[in-house]
Parts: sequence; C-alpha cells; structure tokens
Amino acid sequence: EPFAGLFTQGMVVHETYKDEAGAWVPPADVRLTTEAGERRGFHVETSGPIAIGPIEKMSKSKKNVVDPDDIIASFGADTARWFMLSDSPPERDVIWTEEGVQGAARFVQRVWRLVNAAVAASGSGDGDLALRKAAHKALAAFGEDVERLRFNRCVAHVYTLANALEEAFRGGASAAAGREAAGILVQLIAPMMPHLAESCWAVLGRDGLVAQAPWPDFDPALLVEDAVTLPVQVNGKKRGDVTVPRDADAVAVEALVLADETVQRALEGRTPRKVIVVPGRIVNLVV
Repeated sequence: EPFAGLFTQGMVVHETYKDEAGAWVPPADVRLTTEAGERRGFHVETSGPIAIGPIEKMSKSKKNVVDPDDIIASFGADTARWFMLSDSPPERDVIWTEEGVQGAARFVQRVWRLVNAAVAASGSGDGDLALRKAAHKALAAFGEDVERLRFNRCVAHVYTLANALEEAFRGGASAAAGREAAGILVQLIAPMMPHLAESCWAVLGRDGLVAQAPWPDFDPALLVEDAVTLPVQVNGKKRGDVTVPRDADAVAVEALVLADETVQRALEGRTPRKVIVVPGRIVNLVV
C-alpha cells in the first residue's frame, strides 16, 4: 500500500449437500446422477439419498470445499488454472464443478494435439491467410483484454485460435503457417498454463523458455477485414446473411444477395420491387 488500483476478485463457490440426518456432506462423498432430467445425489459409501442444496461460497462449516491438491493430483496445475480463469469474469464468483474441470483437462490435451499437428503439417498452403489472420487477431485481442484483467475473454480468444488451427489443418495449411499460429497459441496460454506451454514450446523446436521469450507483435495488416457479412431481410424479416467484399458497391452487393440460395428460397420465385442496400450494415428486399 498505497495501491494505484485495487481489483477485487470473486469467490470460488460450490453446491452444498446434506444427508438424511441433515448433516453436511463433502463433495467427495457425493455421487451425482441424472434420472428423467432430474439431478439426484447419493452417498458414496452408504448409497443413501443426498439433498442437493444451493451454491454457496466454499467453507469448512458446510463442507463444500474442494481441495486444490486433489485437483492438481488428478488433472494437473494447468487444468486448475485454466478452469478458474475461463469460467467467468474474475470479478464474479466461480462455480466449481467437476464437469468444468474435466472440460479444462480435455482442452489441455487438445492444445497438445494441435501443436503436434502443426509440427507434422505439410499442406499446400490453401488456408494460410485465414489462419494467419485468425492468429494475429487473437494475439491483438488477447493483449488488449489481459491488460484490462478480462481473463475469461482471453480464454475465449485462445479457443477461437484453437478452432482456427483445426480448420486450417483440415483445409491444407502449410507447415510454416501452422508453426507460426501454434507458436502464438503457446505464448497466449503461457501465463495461464505454463507447464503445458513449455512442453509445447520445446515440441515446436523453439530456443530457450517460452517464459523468457519476447511477447510477439501482431501484424496490423492482418487485422483488416477483406469481407463483411450483411444480414438480409425480405419485407423487413431477416432471412439470412450474405458475405460480400468490403469495398463492393451497391450494385455488386445486390447481385451477390440475389444469387444467394437462401435468399432465392425466401423469395419463392418472386422478383423484388426494390432492393435497399445500406453499405456495411444491411440489405432489405421489398417484394
């Protein structure tokens, strides 16, 4: 103290459980099932029914505490960190769930597979530009959000880049583009999953530690959108979306819209009396 700024983070919360006698039961002693759409709880040892109570902050008195050492032993420290940061904005409470932790663990494995796929990539380069755009957009957005402590949004950018990598490998991305994007992905996860990041960094053949590597710079030219998606309305009701070049004039936009299969089905063979094009915003067909 004194601080230039103070950020108050939310608490970690969990469901509460009680047995037939009304005694609190820790989560480790509860087996949860879903029957006919209804969640039910049973005691692991006695098989007796367990009442599922409200979600409350973790406390020893209500025994709804999850030992982080147990989570780390089962899933690893990176998984625990990732789940804590990805579930909600840091100023809100985090609801601890076994399903959420397992989902984080699956993403750890997914990143590992993606990095190894990047090393083995040998495509023709058809998807390189789209992949590079996705990587640099994620890098720029991540940098902005991490400065504002929007860690859950940082996680979302990582997911977006991971999806782009998978799509690019299916579309024939080259090894160079794959390694570049995978390297950016690894540096983005490094503050949150340092152990995984270091292993992935080594797989990519990078020198030294990722923790000591300089933060990458994004290419502003790759952030520029070459196309824009416009909603299309027929008589004021949305019937679809059409992607057009950003610099297309009204005549070109009209031609692309009228050639779209979804729009043609909505028109049902009718010819529009009027086509209203609001550049970069919307297209409305009057029939």
